[in-house]
Amino acid sequence: MTIDADARALPGERVAHYDLLGRRDTDYYAVFADIPDADRAAWNAAKTFADEVGERMQGEWDAATYPIDLVRRMGELELFTDGIEHPDLPRTSPLAAGLVNMEISRHDGSLATALAVQGGLALRTLAFYGSREQQKRWLTPLAAGTVLGAFALTEPDHGSDSVSLETTATRTLDGWSLSGTKKWIGNGASGGITFVWARVDDEGGDDHGNVRCFLVEQDTPGYTGTVITGKVSLRGIHQAHIAMDDVRLSADAVLPGTRTFKDASVVLFATRSGVAWSALGHATACYEIARTYATERMQFGKPLAKFQMVQERLAQMLDELTAMQLYCRRLADLETSGGLRPTQASLAKYHNTRAARRVASVARDLLGGNGILLENGVMQHMADIEAIHTYEGTESVQALLLGRDITGMSAFV
Repeated sequence: MTIDADARALPGERVAHYDLLGRRDTDYYAVFADIPDADRAAWNAAKTFADEVGERMQGEWDAATYPIDLVRRMGELELFTDGIEHPDLPRTSPLAAGLVNMEISRHDGSLATALAVQGGLALRTLAFYGSREQQKRWLTPLAAGTVLGAFALTEPDHGSDSVSLETTATRTLDGWSLSGTKKWIGNGASGGITFVWARVDDEGGDDHGNVRCFLVEQDTPGYTGTVITGKVSLRGIHQAHIAMDDVRLSADAVLPGTRTFKDASVVLFATRSGVAWSALGHATACYEIARTYATERMQFGKPLAKFQMVQERLAQMLDELTAMQLYCRRLADLETSGGLRPTQASLAKYHNTRAARRVASVARDLLGGNGILLENGVMQHMADIEAIHTYEGTESVQALLLGRDITGMSAFV
């Protein structure tokens, strides 16, 4: 994979219009040419890290192993704060958070998912809803990556229909008892903590039937996290099936800021923007790989790039990529101004994961038989895009959220 001139720029440097070989930049509209120095510094930190570990992650992905040491390294580099505003966390702008997500995804989707789970979901949940005591104990370790965090909402029978979750939190004389199952939980079997969303079972209580969140240490008796095997996407991160059988918690295990399912939705809306950025990173990699391959691969006595059909395909990919970049930049601007609506994040996720699928498909085809080789990267990105296309709300769910906003009428069952 070649690195464009904009990827080598130091803080404050202007993005070059051409890379060192004279080809036009991946950032064709200079969408990221004017980003502030602080945001570019965060981007550069992610670039340096990703460049160092990209080759290793191909092996981890192939072996389906989870390099927790690299997750902790991201914490050391302060890459987990994800634009979260909190007095005890380093300040990262929404644009910087997006660029970090994009860059990590451009090299490896599994680490990008670890970034989203640890920072976007777990850390954000604690920062938004945790008690002062919970935050004092866990906020810094989560941000630093010394403790891994999981966000447990999805259940085996409730994915898109997560509002119907069946995991229960029953009041006891001295606290709570959690029972139920969760599925597809990143970091759910990694020895850290899990933020479990459950429905309160407390007949006669004020919050009976409400959905609340509970902080569960994974070594608590009754909690069993089992790594899901057989994945052909995001193979370099462990996602777990969690079974909870009368997991006894103290009264202060509940996050006091959580009262209804809408609180979980707030976290999901915030991280939906991250999925749009992640899709952009994957698509960028596929385009760069295809463009380089086209200029270097000789067929019928000339480079593939000299064939009209190949140039048209590259133009199609650049068209998709530029639109994705514009979506993401505008998304960050809206979030920075405080004017981002949840459905705007939905539209960006809806567009970008669909577009990333198309870019990856064209890139794989352009590489011919070599496109299926892991060493060339496209197939790994193609497989990982399938996962991000689904998580944080499927294409159909995003369309229904948008449809409800457009028409004022809900088509949800």
